[in-house]
Amino acid sequence: SHSVKTGNCQMSSELIHLSSLTTFLGWCTIINIAMLTYLTIMLAIFKSPASNIHSKLFRMNPDELDAHYFSFLANYKLVILAFNLVPYCALKIMS
Repeated sequence: SHSVKTGNCQMSSELIHLSSLTTFLGWCTIINIAMLTYLTIMLAIFKSPASNIHSKLFRMNPDELDAHYFSFLANYKLVILAFNLVPYCALKIMS
């Protein structure tokens, strides 16, 4: 890694990479939260047609799909928190 000594501070190109990573994770978080919001709204609006399609596609009882939809949205939210938001917050605290 390249470094430049400025007075008592040493600036490294790693700081630039951390800045880029922070920006990347911030955008990932925004995009994933937007996708989660979109999917939640679409399931709320089009629950019946989606249930009909998915019950035929996966040969499931339409009543069972509500639990699967909820589980999917909950798991997606946890993945966003664990892999996007928490690392983003940690990098922001570090900088």
